[in-house]
Amino acid sequence: MLYGKTGVLALATHSAARTDEEALIRAAQAGDAAAFEQLVRSYDQSVLRLALNLLRSPEDANDIYQETFLRVFKNLGSFRFDCSFHTWLYRIATNLCLDHLRKRKVRREEPAVITTAEGPLDLMDNVSEERADSNPQRSLLSSQLKSRIETALGELTPRERMVFEMRHYQGMRLRAIGEALGTSEEAAKNCLFRATQKLRAVLGDFL
Repeated sequence: MLYGKTGVLALATHSAARTDEEALIRAAQAGDAAAFEQLVRSYDQSVLRLALNLLRSPEDANDIYQETFLRVFKNLGSFRFDCSFHTWLYRIATNLCLDHLRKRKVRREEPAVITTAEGPLDLMDNVSEERADSNPQRSLLSSQLKSRIETALGELTPRERMVFEMRHYQGMRLRAIGEALGTSEEAAKNCLFRATQKLRAVLGDFL
Protein backbone atom coordinates (compact mmCIF):
# COMPACT_ATOMS: atom_id res chain seq x y z
CA MET A 1 0.00 0.00 0.00
CA LEU A 2 1.33 3.43 -0.92
CA TYR A 3 1.05 6.47 1.33
CA GLY A 4 1.60 10.14 0.55
CA LYS A 5 3.79 12.33 2.74
CA THR A 6 0.80 13.26 4.89
CA GLY A 7 -0.16 9.62 5.37
CA VAL A 8 3.37 8.60 6.28
CA LEU A 9 3.60 11.46 8.79
CA ALA A 10 0.27 10.49 10.37
CA LEU A 11 1.36 6.86 10.68
CA ALA A 12 4.68 7.88 12.18
CA THR A 13 2.97 10.21 14.67
CA HIS A 14 0.48 7.51 15.68
CA SER A 15 3.26 4.96 16.08
CA ALA A 16 5.31 7.37 18.21
CA ALA A 17 2.29 8.11 20.41
CA ARG A 18 1.67 4.40 20.99
CA THR A 19 5.34 3.86 21.78
CA ASP A 20 5.30 6.74 24.28
CA GLU A 21 2.16 5.39 25.95
CA GLU A 22 3.61 1.89 26.13
CA ALA A 23 6.71 3.33 27.80
CA LEU A 24 4.49 5.15 30.32
CA ILE A 25 2.53 1.99 31.06
CA ARG A 26 5.66 -0.09 31.59
CA ALA A 27 7.12 2.61 33.84
CA ALA A 28 3.88 2.75 35.85
CA GLN A 29 3.88 -1.05 36.11
CA ALA A 30 7.38 -0.78 37.54
CA GLY A 31 6.13 1.57 40.25
CA ASP A 32 6.75 4.99 38.67
CA ALA A 33 4.07 7.18 40.29
CA ALA A 34 4.71 10.10 37.91
CA ALA A 35 4.15 7.84 34.89
CA PHE A 36 0.87 6.59 36.33
CA GLU A 37 -0.23 10.16 37.03
CA GLN A 38 0.48 11.08 33.42
CA LEU A 39 -1.60 8.14 32.20
CA VAL A 40 -4.46 9.30 34.40
CA ARG A 41 -4.22 12.84 33.01
CA SER A 42 -4.43 11.45 29.48
CA TYR A 43 -7.78 9.77 30.06
CA ASP A 44 -9.39 11.30 33.14
CA GLN A 45 -11.67 13.74 31.33
CA SER A 46 -13.00 11.15 28.87
CA VAL A 47 -13.76 8.71 31.69
CA LEU A 48 -15.46 11.40 33.78
CA ARG A 49 -17.48 12.60 30.76
CA LEU A 50 -18.59 9.05 29.98
CA ALA A 51 -19.74 8.46 33.55
CA LEU A 52 -21.47 11.84 33.82
CA ASN A 53 -23.36 11.44 30.54
CA LEU A 54 -24.55 7.99 31.56
CA LEU A 55 -25.32 8.51 35.21
CA ARG A 56 -26.50 12.13 35.09
CA SER A 57 -25.17 12.71 38.57
CA PRO A 58 -21.88 14.52 39.26
CA GLU A 59 -21.53 12.71 42.58
CA ASP A 60 -22.10 9.26 41.07
CA ALA A 61 -19.88 10.08 38.08
CA ASN A 62 -17.07 11.14 40.39
CA ASP A 63 -17.43 7.91 42.36
CA ILE A 64 -17.17 5.87 39.15
CA TYR A 65 -14.21 7.97 38.02
CA GLN A 66 -12.32 7.34 41.26
CA GLU A 67 -13.20 3.63 41.32
CA THR A 68 -12.10 3.24 37.69
CA PHE A 69 -8.62 4.60 38.29
CA LEU A 70 -8.35 2.79 41.60
CA ARG A 71 -8.95 -0.48 39.75
CA VAL A 72 -6.53 0.56 37.01
CA PHE A 73 -3.89 1.19 39.68
CA LYS A 74 -4.54 -2.17 41.37
CA ASN A 75 -4.64 -4.18 38.14
CA LEU A 76 -2.14 -2.37 35.93
CA GLY A 77 0.40 -5.10 36.55
CA SER A 78 -1.92 -7.59 34.82
CA PHE A 79 -2.20 -5.49 31.65
CA ARG A 80 -0.48 -7.53 28.92
CA PHE A 81 -0.86 -5.24 25.87
CA ASP A 82 -3.15 -7.72 24.11
CA CYS A 83 -5.51 -4.79 23.50
CA SER A 84 -5.05 -1.04 23.61
CA PHE A 85 -4.81 0.63 27.01
CA HIS A 86 -7.77 2.81 25.99
CA THR A 87 -9.91 -0.31 25.40
CA TRP A 88 -8.82 -1.89 28.68
CA LEU A 89 -9.53 1.32 30.61
CA TYR A 90 -12.95 1.79 29.00
CA ARG A 91 -13.83 -1.82 29.74
CA ILE A 92 -13.30 -1.12 33.44
CA ALA A 93 -15.24 2.17 33.33
CA THR A 94 -18.16 0.80 31.30
CA ASN A 95 -18.55 -2.26 33.51
CA LEU A 96 -18.69 -0.03 36.57
CA CYS A 97 -21.26 2.24 34.91
CA LEU A 98 -23.37 -0.72 33.79
CA ASP A 99 -23.35 -2.19 37.30
CA HIS A 100 -24.37 1.18 38.72
CA LEU A 101 -27.18 1.62 36.19
CA ARG A 102 -28.52 -1.86 36.83
CA LYS A 103 -28.60 -1.20 40.56
CA ARG A 104 -30.30 2.16 40.25
CA LYS A 105 -32.57 1.27 37.34
CA VAL A 106 -32.96 4.93 36.48
CA ARG A 107 -33.62 6.58 33.15
CA ARG A 108 -31.06 8.68 31.34
CA GLU A 109 -31.98 12.28 30.66
CA GLU A 110 -29.09 13.52 28.54
CA PRO A 111 -29.51 14.75 24.95
CA ALA A 112 -29.98 12.16 22.24
CA VAL A 113 -28.59 12.33 18.73
CA ILE A 114 -30.71 10.87 15.97
CA THR A 115 -29.82 10.81 12.28
CA THR A 116 -32.51 12.37 10.10
CA ALA A 117 -32.69 13.05 6.38
CA GLU A 118 -31.02 16.40 7.06
CA GLY A 119 -28.20 14.81 9.06
CA PRO A 120 -27.44 14.35 12.79
CA LEU A 121 -29.92 16.03 15.10
CA ASP A 122 -29.19 16.86 18.72
CA LEU A 123 -32.68 16.62 20.12
CA MET A 124 -32.01 18.73 23.16
CA ASP A 125 -30.97 21.62 20.89
CA ASN A 126 -34.70 21.95 20.33
CA VAL A 127 -35.47 22.12 24.02
CA SER A 128 -34.96 25.71 25.05
CA GLU A 129 -35.48 27.17 28.48
CA GLU A 130 -38.82 28.85 28.87
CA ARG A 131 -38.49 32.62 29.00
CA ALA A 132 -41.03 35.36 29.50
CA ASP A 133 -40.66 36.55 25.91
CA SER A 134 -40.58 33.09 24.34
CA ASN A 135 -43.25 31.84 21.97
CA PRO A 136 -45.89 29.98 24.08
CA GLN A 137 -46.43 27.37 21.38
CA ARG A 138 -42.70 26.80 21.02
CA SER A 139 -42.37 26.47 24.80
CA LEU A 140 -45.16 23.89 24.84
CA LEU A 141 -43.54 21.88 22.04
CA SER A 142 -40.16 22.07 23.78
CA SER A 143 -41.68 20.82 27.02
CA GLN A 144 -43.44 17.98 25.21
CA LEU A 145 -40.24 17.05 23.36
CA LYS A 146 -38.21 16.99 26.56
CA SER A 147 -40.78 14.72 28.17
CA ARG A 148 -40.77 12.39 25.17
CA ILE A 149 -36.96 12.25 25.14
CA GLU A 150 -36.92 11.24 28.80
CA THR A 151 -39.53 8.58 28.08
CA ALA A 152 -37.60 7.32 25.05
CA LEU A 153 -34.32 7.06 26.92
CA GLY A 154 -36.11 5.20 29.67
CA GLU A 155 -36.95 2.49 27.13
CA LEU A 156 -33.27 1.65 26.65
CA THR A 157 -31.52 -1.03 28.66
CA PRO A 158 -28.31 -0.04 30.48
CA ARG A 159 -26.24 -1.73 27.75
CA GLU A 160 -28.17 0.05 24.97
CA ARG A 161 -27.66 3.39 26.70
CA MET A 162 -23.98 2.57 27.06
CA VAL A 163 -23.52 1.72 23.38
CA PHE A 164 -25.51 4.79 22.30
CA GLU A 165 -23.37 7.02 24.51
CA MET A 166 -20.07 5.56 23.34
CA ARG A 167 -21.02 5.80 19.67
CA HIS A 168 -22.61 9.26 19.59
CA TYR A 169 -20.88 11.12 22.42
CA GLN A 170 -17.51 9.43 22.66
CA GLY A 171 -17.27 9.01 18.88
CA MET A 172 -16.04 5.44 19.23
CA ARG A 173 -16.19 2.95 16.39
CA LEU A 174 -18.40 -0.10 16.80
CA ARG A 175 -15.41 -2.41 16.88
CA ALA A 176 -13.88 -0.44 19.76
CA ILE A 177 -17.22 -0.39 21.57
CA GLY A 178 -17.50 -4.14 21.24
CA GLU A 179 -13.98 -4.59 22.59
CA ALA A 180 -14.64 -2.25 25.52
CA LEU A 181 -17.80 -4.15 26.41
CA GLY A 182 -16.16 -7.52 25.95
CA THR A 183 -18.35 -8.46 23.00
CA SER A 184 -18.18 -8.41 19.20
CA GLU A 185 -18.51 -5.55 16.73
CA GLU A 186 -21.67 -7.19 15.35
CA ALA A 187 -23.21 -7.40 18.82
CA ALA A 188 -22.45 -3.72 19.42
CA LYS A 189 -23.97 -2.85 16.04
CA ASN A 190 -27.15 -4.78 16.84
CA CYS A 191 -27.39 -3.14 20.24
CA LEU A 192 -27.04 0.32 18.69
CA PHE A 193 -29.71 -0.56 16.12
CA ARG A 194 -32.14 -1.62 18.85
CA ALA A 195 -31.49 1.57 20.79
CA THR A 196 -32.05 3.74 17.71
CA GLN A 197 -35.24 1.90 16.81
CA LYS A 198 -36.63 2.37 20.32
CA LEU A 199 -35.84 6.08 20.21
CA ARG A 200 -37.43 6.45 16.78
CA ALA A 201 -40.55 4.60 17.93
CA VAL A 202 -41.13 7.14 20.68
CA LEU A 203 -39.82 10.27 18.95
CA GLY A 204 -40.78 9.60 15.33
CA ASP A 205 -43.33 12.39 14.99
CA PHE A 206 -40.86 14.92 16.43
CA LEU A 207 -38.16 14.16 13.80
